[in-house]
Amino acid sequence: MNLKEIQELIKLVDKFKLTEVAIEDKDFKLSIKADANTGGQITVGAQTPVPTRTIPPDTTIVQQVQSAAELAAGQTVTTESAEGSKENITIIKSPMIGTFYRKPSPDKETFVKIGDEIQEGTSLCVIEAMKLFNEIESEISGKIIKILVEDASPVEYDQPLFEVDTSGS
Repeated sequence: MNLKEIQELIKLVDKFKLTEVAIEDKDFKLSIKADANTGGQITVGAQTPVPTRTIPPDTTIVQQVQSAAELAAGQTVTTESAEGSKENITIIKSPMIGTFYRKPSPDKETFVKIGDEIQEGTSLCVIEAMKLFNEIESEISGKIIKILVEDASPVEYDQPLFEVDTSGS
């Protein structure tokens, strides 16, 4: 939840004369209380991180879910052998912080899909940062074997975006 959403929530609490609202998400808790005795003064509790435990995913289940999703979307699924060489795999990382988009606009096709051959200069995605849409181009040639980020997800600087097999180039 960002600052603007919190401000909107505070306005709604005030508008509807609510006395208390509590929201709990996987990342934080937010409590808004209006004191009727002090003329409706609103108090906002600090966002507090909720302890979480990360369990590493079972890669075979993740691959099966990804393959099923790709089949449902009509994409060709390619499977890599577990013994395959990792020496020819290159990770393309985000050059900036922003929001990752696989398409140039909502009504267009994705830039690249799993299995696509790419060359240097091939447009891979768009990262929106401060209302500017930055087209990210490949600096290598190869074949896309994994897309590591969901469409419209926030990304950090240097976060892995794509796995590319460079053995065929």
